[in-house]
Amino acid sequence: MASISATDIDNAAKRLSGHVYKTPLLKSRGLSAKTGANVFLKLESEQDTGSFKVRGAYNKILAVQEEGRTVGQFVTASSGNHAIAVATALEYAPPSFPMHY
Repeated sequence: MASISATDIDNAAKRLSGHVYKTPLLKSRGLSAKTGANVFLKLESEQDTGSFKVRGAYNKILAVQEEGRTVGQFVTASSGNHAIAVATALEYAPPSFPMHY
């Protein structure tokens, strides 16, 4: 498996800016009390797609565009959150990826 560097994370954050919501990070009083630790929840359910998966989908599609690669199709073997994320990212990404239904 390829390792992910701080530069990779910074590049992904730049790509995603303006494409996904900066979702809130909220302290859970209940979980913090039960565990004796400060527990925070990242509310990725607030994304348009209802999950964090849209971050990875957008990042991959936009990275392919940055590389100047021509890709005819993206295929997902999912009918759940990942498929919704890929479809959403392709729908709203810059217009080099036509949607085919």
